[in-house]
Amino acid sequence: SSYEHKLNFKKSKETCLSYIQDAMLQKQWKRAAEFLTFYVESLEKDYSREHVGPSEVIWRIGTEVLCHHSHSSMKEFNCFMEQMKTLGVKRYLKICLEHVFHLLCNGQIDEAYQNLSLAESWRYGEQTAIQNKEMKLIQAYRGLLDYYSWSKQKNILLEHGLDGFADLSVEQEMHSCFRKAAVNLKEIIKIPGVWDLFVKCYVDLLEFYGDHNEAHQVLNEYAYNSRFPANPNAHVYLYQFLKRQGESKKSLISALKILHDIVPSHELMIDFNTMLQKSKKRKKRRLGLEVIFAVLDYVGWKENVKAWSCLARQVKQIVISEKHLDWIKEEWNCRKDWWPPFHFSRYLAKRNWQENKSLSYEKALVAGILLGKDCKYFKYVSHQGCKAQVKRFRMLKKFVNRHNPVYLRISG
Repeated sequence: SSYEHKLNFKKSKETCLSYIQDAMLQKQWKRAAEFLTFYVESLEKDYSREHVGPSEVIWRIGTEVLCHHSHSSMKEFNCFMEQMKTLGVKRYLKICLEHVFHLLCNGQIDEAYQNLSLAESWRYGEQTAIQNKEMKLIQAYRGLLDYYSWSKQKNILLEHGLDGFADLSVEQEMHSCFRKAAVNLKEIIKIPGVWDLFVKCYVDLLEFYGDHNEAHQVLNEYAYNSRFPANPNAHVYLYQFLKRQGESKKSLISALKILHDIVPSHELMIDFNTMLQKSKKRKKRRLGLEVIFAVLDYVGWKENVKAWSCLARQVKQIVISEKHLDWIKEEWNCRKDWWPPFHFSRYLAKRNWQENKSLSYEKALVAGILLGKDCKYFKYVSHQGCKAQVKRFRMLKKFVNRHNPVYLRISG
């Protein structure tokens, strides 16, 4: 019966899809391609009397298989994508974007630009309004490629220095690319979202032509507008711009403070700590200590000499002055249960000594102050340093022994 036929077809279709999924998970791309062919053919045979748009499953699976199949070519991929575009009106712009990404990954920039231009002129009744967001992305990526062309022309002018008519021709082409890129990039970054690459390119254009106020406004909006998602990179770009413009330390610290709140392990925290340590304000120096302790909570910083040097320097200053020992105590209280095995084990002392003596010196100083002269890490490193007759390790040992009462005060 018709009902049984449809039921059997549904079962066979689901079985075929499960075979395809299994083949893809095992990276058996040839097998996946064969099953996909059967899947498409069976759809055509079963629904030959009905108009059925291409399933998104075919588009997604077909794209993945063609990207990984050892015998597939760009010609085949392009042909497949064009077929998907003509059949998938509702997904037309998404398919165009995926096609463009693949072209870009294969270095076919001119072809990608041509596809974006064609997609931008696409219109299909009500679908045009429904796919407004995708159209914005199409325009944005075209702006990105216009920026790429502008950058190439700029480099020709700056590096080679053409003369006369050729120079004028390149400059005119560069300005033309600038105008097209600026219009589309400016539009996309108005929409709440994460637009890192687009923002960086637009700011680069503005800076080159000396529009620093507009660039500052764009970056401020990107970093502080509550409609946009929290984004660490937004604050990084603002900080880097302010630094390039020679802005005040207050502005730089303000930008990095928010970055610290979002990503306390960010690489710029070393710069942040350095600025805070140099401040005359007690509140900022206190924050500096908090920042560097927080950085070293993360495994990626465990063997970073610069970070340990920053902490050792500030801790040493506090110990010598005997002021603000409560700062150290406050930071240490929440770490004293897990930092010793995490940072200051005998095993790490041996390894650090063998691999990086500068690192072991900075860590030994911190360990000696926080855990006292009987700390395993400090004892091993200071012993090895004195044994090797390295003067600074002898001085380190004397310093920690002399200030051992500080450890007692910190440990409570």
